[in-house]
Amino acid sequence: MVDELWPGGPRLKEKAGVYKVGTDSILLAHFVSSSSLKRKKRAVDIGSGSGIISILLCVTNTGLIVDGIEIQHDAVQCATENAALSGLSDRINIIEGDLRNYRKLYKPGTFDFAVANPPFYPQCSGPRSKDASRAAARSEALCSLEDMCYAASFLVRWGGAFLLVHKPERLADVFRALDKSGLEPKRIRFVHHKNSSSPSLVLVESRRGGKPSLKIEAPLVLKNDDGSYSDEYRAIYHLS
Repeated sequence: MVDELWPGGPRLKEKAGVYKVGTDSILLAHFVSSSSLKRKKRAVDIGSGSGIISILLCVTNTGLIVDGIEIQHDAVQCATENAALSGLSDRINIIEGDLRNYRKLYKPGTFDFAVANPPFYPQCSGPRSKDASRAAARSEALCSLEDMCYAASFLVRWGGAFLLVHKPERLADVFRALDKSGLEPKRIRFVHHKNSSSPSLVLVESRRGGKPSLKIEAPLVLKNDDGSYSDEYRAIYHLS
């Protein structure tokens, strides 16, 4: 079954064994669009899954070329098919590979920026799933947060950016991993279901070789107090 993300928008299909498209990926793509990074010609989607982030990046950045790195064969096929459904096969290339072998996959500094929606939980912690693809997407069994940060630091050029989404309770871990890999946090934004709720996600932009200076943006609130979607949420999802 093929669905449109919004009327006239990217066309996607789900595939058994591939982690489903989530709000976190869509919000990350939106966060990238608000980055002040001047050059956005080539990007890498680390752990590209179904390809949703790669597709949204191309939709919002005319002329952008995106490479996706994905270790799961079914996900590579799904992402490739989704890129074709959205008419983006000429701008999106999904390769099947282990991101931990990044030195063998690309030359250093190949990309202007990298994005990742990494597994949120350390191995053997957090909610467990019997579904292998879901478990791999949620747990750091196949790669750690540090693995992703080291890969991003190698793959982006000097002054390039790495943007990711994660759980707020692991923000300290994110900052430590970025620091170890030579990436400086420059911008963060918390995501709340409602104004009155604690943040459920955090969006982080870092720069390779960036100077210490952190901007904390106004929170992204998904719903109003009455339960209706916020104006920003509606704009992101192109709701009338």
